[in-house]
Amino acid sequence: MTTREDVSALVQRMQECFNSRQFDQAADLHTPGFYSHPLGTPGFEAGKRAWQVLVARHPGIRVVAQDILVDGDKAAVRSTVEGITVPDGDTPPMLFEIFRIEDGRFAEMWGAGTGFPPEAGPEELLAG
Repeated sequence: MTTREDVSALVQRMQECFNSRQFDQAADLHTPGFYSHPLGTPGFEAGKRAWQVLVARHPGIRVVAQDILVDGDKAAVRSTVEGITVPDGDTPPMLFEIFRIEDGRFAEMWGAGTGFPPEAGPEELLAG
């Protein structure tokens, strides 16, 4: 059984891979059958390409977990997104993700974002 501490460490390792742009290392954190529901694709490669597009558009982007809640084989993560310019007074963008964990690795992901300027939103990433 995966512990709360194990899942929190897994999420933090994934975010560090993103923040340090070590995308290849993140592949090992995902099962071979990993499925991203927002991207509608199996495997980590589509997610890696999405990360590459995102950092090309926003070179200073970083994600920082604010809350990690674990229940059984699921983890809910609320993260702030830094490095994307928002209008004065607006709150920074946030990501809300739910992961299913299998054998200590990410097996599935669902996600949504809020507070993104129109040109920086996840919808734009998926359309590009």
